[in-house]
Amino acid sequence: MDTWYTAADLAGLPGLPGTERGIRKIAERERWPSRPRAKGKGLEYPFSALPAPAKAALLLRAKPASAAIFEALAEAGIETGDKVPPSEAEIADRSARYARLPANYRQTAERRLQALLAVQALRREGHTEAAARRMVAARMQAEGAEVAATTLWRWASDVARVPRPYWLFFLAPRWAGRTATAECAPEVWDAFKADFLRLEAPAASACHARVQRLADKHGWTMPSLKTLLRRLDREIPPPVLVLAREGVEAMMRMYPAQQRDHDVFCALEAVNADGHKVDVFVRHPLGHVCRPILVAFHDIYSGKVLAWRWSETESADAVRLALSDLVRAYGIPTHAWLDNGRAFASKFITGGTRTRYRFKTKPEDPTGIAVALGIEIHWATPYHGQAKPIERAFRDLCETLAKAPAFAGAYVGNNPMAKPENYGSKAVPWDEFVAVADAEIAAHNARSGRRSKVCAGRSFDETFAASYAGATIRRATADQLRDLLLASDAVTVSSQDGAIHYAGNRYWTESLSRHAGERVMLRFDPDRLHAPVHVYGLDGSYIAEAECRAPVGFADQAAATEHARAKSQYKRANKQALAAQRRMDSHSGCTSTAVRPIRDRSTWHGTAWCCRPITRSGTPTARRMAGAAPAASWACATRRWRAGWAASRTRRCPRAGTRSAPRPANRPGSIAAGGISRGRRLRMRCSRWLRRRSSGTTR
Repeated sequence: MDTWYTAADLAGLPGLPGTERGIRKIAERERWPSRPRAKGKGLEYPFSALPAPAKAALLLRAKPASAAIFEALAEAGIETGDKVPPSEAEIADRSARYARLPANYRQTAERRLQALLAVQALRREGHTEAAARRMVAARMQAEGAEVAATTLWRWASDVARVPRPYWLFFLAPRWAGRTATAECAPEVWDAFKADFLRLEAPAASACHARVQRLADKHGWTMPSLKTLLRRLDREIPPPVLVLAREGVEAMMRMYPAQQRDHDVFCALEAVNADGHKVDVFVRHPLGHVCRPILVAFHDIYSGKVLAWRWSETESADAVRLALSDLVRAYGIPTHAWLDNGRAFASKFITGGTRTRYRFKTKPEDPTGIAVALGIEIHWATPYHGQAKPIERAFRDLCETLAKAPAFAGAYVGNNPMAKPENYGSKAVPWDEFVAVADAEIAAHNARSGRRSKVCAGRSFDETFAASYAGATIRRATADQLRDLLLASDAVTVSSQDGAIHYAGNRYWTESLSRHAGERVMLRFDPDRLHAPVHVYGLDGSYIAEAECRAPVGFADQAAATEHARAKSQYKRANKQALAAQRRMDSHSGCTSTAVRPIRDRSTWHGTAWCCRPITRSGTPTARRMAGAAPAASWACATRRWRAGWAASRTRRCPRAGTRSAPRPANRPGSIAAGGISRGRRLRMRCSRWLRRRSSGTTR
């Protein structure tokens, strides 16, 4: 199939005029075949009508792909030479070598192939082999290439037995350059490698100087430093070189990081947690200066920081409280990638996990709270920050939080060489730091324009909320939420009012009155000591939730009114409970304890009376009376006691009804004789009389 060219394409070719007008004149004079252009004005002329020098130039100027060249030659009927290919191993070796060649070597191979194809095309036009080679060589020399006709013959002989699709591989130059190297004694090479491949990373010039002294001493042949460095680059792979001079971590940085798609999760399905020491000096409430630790849980899907706690050290208590905030606010995650620090690997947090990077796993270890909640624990690779996406959030907080204007003068730098000029000039109060830091974390979550694939321009808050609305969330029970709080040592419930005093606060609830004087255990949030605490028995049974009773000002009328109202309600509720209990006892025929009558104000003028148990200063007599006396009014008991006391004054026994002989003043047992008083003796007699009456032995 012939190729057509315009006058502009042919102008300036060897053997043709240099202008389009000259091309048209010679085409008219020699009567070249022509046709109108498919696009635009003018005529096109076929390749077969051109003179031989022009054909050679066109063939050399064209740079089609090798496959396209072969197809064009096949359509033109050009001979392809010997069809017997070389061995497959040789073809594969040449192909692999061609793939490793630099770009300039490949361009040379393509130029040689175009020259041979031009010779074949000229032979097809009727020129002899020698004439075609001379014309192509002349054209290449005119373009600046030093190519003779004999060179074209040598190239043709190189591919005479090669199938045409593989010509490019066999025409590639095999220039090896200078292969001779300077003589180097094996002892010199070994000594240089041993000195250079050290973690101290000495300079190559210093290593060469030390080896030079050894070579002079032992008479070794010593090459130049550049020769040794070239051999080092040629024989030692770069990862091995970095491992020897910089260590394992530097070598691992040469391996491409794994790109993990967060789309496989939804909101709260997977979280990861870690601790971060903030580069700010903060004055602790106890008075000393420290750098706070941030323990945070981070959603892997959206990138939002979900829950966090501030503490002086990275402890299991801080991890427990941060997890408590996460579960209480959002729910229970399914997976958790945790750091391998001592706080997260604590048996109280992750006990029961099959593998941990810290501590020994023992069968008697308690089940950690994270495992008890059904969270599947995964451990991040130790000393590998890329395994924890939360490290990216910490990097942002190093700029927005640690360098906040409110902390000017308290910033310490992220390493000893990055200390600011005003280092150590200020320490931020703890409460002020926590307020600013919480605001910065909230701003970090709310900042829009996030460029991750999941966020797509939204903020972390928006991304999390959109997925959280359609996610399946597991909620913790009230008992599980209480277990996430910290547990105190055993404390004693006050025997007087049933209150618990802990950490300078007073906690009370009505249910604690049944446990007055007992030892109990508290579960509480140390950062929210004014919130209610949960009271447990020493056996682990739950008792009640006790509210904090904070002290009020001496002249606080509103607080006093509220306290009086609560006290009145407490009093009224207990009265009503006792009245209901007494009514039930009266219907069931049961006897109740001895009571002191109290008139109900609602029926002051009536005959209704309400009673309460006798508790006279807790004496043994009063306790026996309260436990054994029948349901009799206090007025009746008082009259009986007074009657007995009066009868004793007249030497008459109230029980027997007979007179007794007068007793001497200094009788044995009297006060004068060192005994008890008459009044106390009469009260004891009255108590015995009440007990006998209750048992039915007294008339």
